[in-house]
Parts: sequence; C-alpha cells; structure tokens
Amino acid sequence: MIPLKKVEEIINKHTILEKELSSGEIDPKLFAKKSKEYSRIGNIIETAKSYVNFENEKKDLENIILDTKNDVEIIEMAKKDLEDLKQKNIIFENKLKIFLLPKDEDDDKNAIVEIRAGTGGLEASLFCSDLFKMYEKVCSKKKWQLEIINISKSDAGGFKEVIFSVNGNDIYSYLKYESGVHRVQRIPETETQGRVHTSAATVAVLPEAEEVDIQIKDSDLRIDVFRAGGPGGQSVNTTDSAVRITHVPTGVVVSQQDEKSQHKNKSKALKILRSRVYDAEKSKKDQERSSNRRSQIGTGDRSERIRTYNFPQGRVTDHRINFTLHKLNEFLNGEIHEEMNEQLRFKDQNLKLENLKQ
Repeated sequence: MIPLKKVEEIINKHTILEKELSSGEIDPKLFAKKSKEYSRIGNIIETAKSYVNFENEKKDLENIILDTKNDVEIIEMAKKDLEDLKQKNIIFENKLKIFLLPKDEDDDKNAIVEIRAGTGGLEASLFCSDLFKMYEKVCSKKKWQLEIINISKSDAGGFKEVIFSVNGNDIYSYLKYESGVHRVQRIPETETQGRVHTSAATVAVLPEAEEVDIQIKDSDLRIDVFRAGGPGGQSVNTTDSAVRITHVPTGVVVSQQDEKSQHKNKSKALKILRSRVYDAEKSKKDQERSSNRRSQIGTGDRSERIRTYNFPQGRVTDHRINFTLHKLNEFLNGEIHEEMNEQLRFKDQNLKLENLKQ
C-alpha cells in the first residue's frame, strides 16, 4: 500500500504548479523547469485522484452489497464493479510506485557526451568513431538534435576524442546508462594472422548544466587564449582564437579551438566546463549517499567495464545486467539500441523498488 499522504502530495503539487504557471509571475529562469514538472505530474494526476478516491468508492459498493433491501441483480452488479475497482486499483498502485521511485534530478536534462579512445592504439580510435556513429544514428532515430563540440582525429581516420551535446526530451534519462568503458573484440584490417584484438573506449555522459543549476563565478576562472594549432603543430589560425579555461577551485580544465572565433570557442568551453563541474559535485553527493548508489544500475563510474562488442560472434553484451543481443550490426546502426536501454531501465526500476521495500 502506498500511503495516501504521499499521493495527496502529488495532487497538491500539481495544483500549486498550475496556479504558479498561470499567474504569469514566475521567474523566467524557472518557467521551463516548472513546466516540465507540471507536464510530468500531469501524466499521473488522474491515476493519483482515482487511487485517493478508491476507499470511498469501495465503501459505497460494499454498502450496496450489504443492503438486503436491494435487488439481487443490483447486488451482483455491485460485486462485479467492486472486483473491477480492486483490479484497477492494483494497476494504479503499480503506476504510482514507479512514479514515486527516487528519480535522478537530472533525468530531463540535455546531455554532453564525451567519447575517448582507450587501450588499443589506432584500433581504439576507430572504435571511438564507431561509437560516435552509433549515437548519431540513435539521435537521428529519436529526432534528437546532436551538435559536435570538439573532435580530435587519429591517423587511422578514427577519433582520439569526440565531444558532442544532445538536445531533446529526457535525454539524460536515456543516455546516462552509456557511461563507462566500452570494449570491442574484432580482427583489425591490418591483422594478417586473423587474431582477435581487444581495445576500448570510454564514454562519459554529463547532464548539461544550466546557469540556474550551478553558479560559476568569473573570479574562479582563469582564461588563457592561444593560437589554434593544426596537425604536426602547424598554425591554422593567425589570431589567438583558441581558449583554455581553468576552474581554479576544482582544477577542471577545458580547451577549445574548433571555431575560428575566440568568442564561440569560449562559449563552447564554458558549456563543457559548467557540466563537468556540475557532474563532479553530483558524483561527490552520490558517494556520500553510497548506499543509494548500490541500489541503482551503475551510471557514473567511468572505469567500470559496462559493455563488450564482439564482432567475430556478432554479439553485444551488457555486463551490468548480463544481457546479450546477437545482432551487433543492428545495434551499432541504432536500430535496436532501445531494446538494450529498456532492459537497463527495467532492471534499474526493479532495484529501486526493492530498495523502497527495505
């Protein structure tokens, strides 16, 4: 049973948000955030009201059944209605349980994704490129907007590093499960003896922090400008357009030189820096609530090996949930990525439900 007080709080919150949003007096910076929350509660509000009314409706039907003055037909109808009501209430209770699960406050945020080639040399850089193409296809399929922030190419035509932002609805709630070490097993094109090589790439998914989420003082920043360099150290720009920003309190450093404009490079660098500082604060809080982290699917530890892409066997395995798909090409094409993500979300929900019962 879910305490009625908790469900009544949902209904009250919906009413308060409705008044705030229609008043026209809300802080513009908070409007989008509160609108999303109002929309989220709106999806469950009728279920919440039905759950709160359950006891009264049940009592009314029981009174009809116990009243001997009523016709047999009316009593039988009331019995059937009571059974239907109880079945519906079980469905309502399950929906509310999932709604009331502890949520990641960043689930509805956009995301910044950083992919870096790990162990495996040139093969790792090619795999880094493969992962980027996979996320590009997933975003296209979901009609999310992907914008490249920074790319560092390798000699083999792959990427040493690629950083991009993804905008849309509930991005972080989907992509957060991609954080960690992705391992690939395949025979490189340069391998003459047909041996399978293992290499890896690291994926970091950061919730995109808004100014309202974290305040970064100008006095805490050290900004250096320099000339953008091309391959082999050659200068590709005659002006000091490249930017390096250091957040002094945390030591977070971001360099950006993709744009010809210093202003644009600074803007992109600040976007990454804000999200990295916010993510560091978030990780610190998560460690303080370590018991809560143990009740969730790993989504933050970037040293955790989360997935293996085995080309000779045509399979992809997620080690956190021991789930394997024997359709590697379809997975890399973004066609069945949702299938893996659903399993991760389902397991995460079950772990949180189990934690609630304890």
